[in-house]
Amino acid sequence: MVTLHKVSKSYQLYRRPVDRILETLPFFPQRLHTEFWALRDISLEVRPGEFVAFIGPNGCGKSTLLQIVCGILPPTLGRVVVRGRVAALLELGAGFNPEFTGRENVYLNGEILGLNRLRIDRIFPGIAAFAEIGDFIDRPVKEYSSGMYVRLAFATAIHVDPNVLIVDEALAVGDAVFSNRCVRKFEELRQRGTTVLFVSHDLGLVKRLAHRAVFLLGGRVQAEGSPAEVVNRYVGFVLERQKEAGDEPRSAPALAASYRHGDLSSEVVAVRLLDGRGEEAAAVACGERATVRIETRIRRGVSGLIVGILIRNRLGIEVFGTNTQMEECDLGALEAGDMLLVDFCFDCLLTEQEYTLTVATQNADGTSQDWLDDVLGFRVIGRRAAGLLRLPARVAWQRIPSSEAPSRSAS
Repeated sequence: MVTLHKVSKSYQLYRRPVDRILETLPFFPQRLHTEFWALRDISLEVRPGEFVAFIGPNGCGKSTLLQIVCGILPPTLGRVVVRGRVAALLELGAGFNPEFTGRENVYLNGEILGLNRLRIDRIFPGIAAFAEIGDFIDRPVKEYSSGMYVRLAFATAIHVDPNVLIVDEALAVGDAVFSNRCVRKFEELRQRGTTVLFVSHDLGLVKRLAHRAVFLLGGRVQAEGSPAEVVNRYVGFVLERQKEAGDEPRSAPALAASYRHGDLSSEVVAVRLLDGRGEEAAAVACGERATVRIETRIRRGVSGLIVGILIRNRLGIEVFGTNTQMEECDLGALEAGDMLLVDFCFDCLLTEQEYTLTVATQNADGTSQDWLDDVLGFRVIGRRAAGLLRLPARVAWQRIPSSEAPSRSAS
């Protein structure tokens, strides 16, 4: 279990290096530093076996918080309690001695975490197999590429059987094969009940793995809750920061959405899902023709308006999205007071489960006019299949009698 109670972290900033020395002199009463609070009043309790993701822009305090949990940095104020063995994979370069070989670093890290030599001997083959760095395991890690380093560091962290695993944005340098292997390992850790705190800018990964997400901004918690809701808040913040503030006052939204943002130059007033018969429905059959109908009121004249949809599954993973620009549909010039009706028609090849629909109207530069996250939920029913899509497939087969089958002889 990990508990943080009103944790704050302050740094003293000096304009010149000499000011640090002058401030220590007893006859120099003037304070020459300014205080920068990287974290402010962070209170959080992480239950055993819980996956918690921290998201936010660069400089918001995510890495500082993880370093405090690991014990690398002391908090300026507050209290941190961590129970159990902690394994950490922080920024690239931390934790390994560059002069030691990979094998020596694995044994050193294992001993630091309290494992005896015999235990490390037993787990080392699994570490080497997961890292897949071959003969480089006996070469100094200063000769490793960034990908080799991360593979070995991650393999070591997960194989020492930690009670708490802390992972910063260190996996970003891995290739696609290694990233998929790490995701599968994370899912295995979830099933085993390992507590994990991780920072990631991969919002799809956050939705897929985390039980809970925390959005940090300016060293404070801005939102905490289900990954889908917190990620939507973060995405809305990013888009809001990118757009210029509009002069026109906003009206209260009528449609329910988990999060809504935009300058409201246009306003989505209705969203409907239609089945193959053209009737409004809460469920569609796999393979059925489906239509998403979006009604929009134009509040300010606009040219180049983009209307789009995004479908997510119950884990928050984005499975399909498109918009009028991608479909090469020019909506032309629209005037204030116009109503716009846009239909997105497609064959529903999604597998049987629950989904949410996000819709948006956007300016040509990608900033939002009206973005509604998870405005509508629906279910796909029918034939089951593995994965996210049920693609049309044909099976061809033939039987070859044993008398006609080619024989193979050992050479």
